[in-house]
Amino acid sequence: MPTPPSVLCIAGFDPSAGAGIVADAKTCAALGVYAATAMTALTVQNTRGVQLVQPVEADLLSRQLAALIDDFAFRAVKIGMLCEPEAAACVAKALRRLPGIPAVLDPVAAATSGARFWGPGLREVLLTELLPLCAILTPNLPEAAALLQRSTEEIEADPAGACAALRSLGAQAVLLKGGHRSERDAVDLLDDEGRLLELRGERIETRNAHGTGCTLSSAIAAELACGLPLEGAVRRAKRFVAEGLRGARDWRLGGGRGPLAHFPPRQI
Repeated sequence: MPTPPSVLCIAGFDPSAGAGIVADAKTCAALGVYAATAMTALTVQNTRGVQLVQPVEADLLSRQLAALIDDFAFRAVKIGMLCEPEAAACVAKALRRLPGIPAVLDPVAAATSGARFWGPGLREVLLTELLPLCAILTPNLPEAAALLQRSTEEIEADPAGACAALRSLGAQAVLLKGGHRSERDAVDLLDDEGRLLELRGERIETRNAHGTGCTLSSAIAAELACGLPLEGAVRRAKRFVAEGLRGARDWRLGGGRGPLAHFPPRQI
């Protein structure tokens, strides 16, 4: 059996296993990629919502990243929850040790339940240090609004302009996710160095959608690690998420928003 490509997943820990580094690891495993993980925060949460977020100290995060980079030949990086500017600076320092390795940044600003993750000063470090090192930024509407300091209504009124403005912040490409938009279909916009693509898919009605953003971004990283070009990686990741939503449509895990299905039914 050949050695799988490896991805460095940097994110928070969700004990309900629907999002964060657990979702990242499951996604990578489902796609035949090995995930090594660095934890940015511990949370207390379940399917009903987030109760507590405890960021990992910057020194500990830095040591995690250094140990992994010293040992693995990573083919891609996925970055999720970052709560403090010091954490973002640590991640930027780590990426500088991985020149030419594509990094996917999912700017997790808040939970659907309303819990907010960004601490004071984080946005500024994202813009000045981290985004210029990333191959693709994958915000939803509220996250795009937070990065651009606009309202979600402004983003939804001009998504193409928002993509261009987001890309001007430093990342090579932007995937503006359409899950929060009011259209009947799920429409994502991919701005790949100025080339705008509309990626349209079925909007799947289910309560089990916890961790879709984490899953999408880690799937993109996994596909990039396998050698796909960016557009192909995004398209395949979007299909993977749609299949996961369909697969978990009727699940009843917990009393709130359950996870999507990361593995085909034959493996469950």
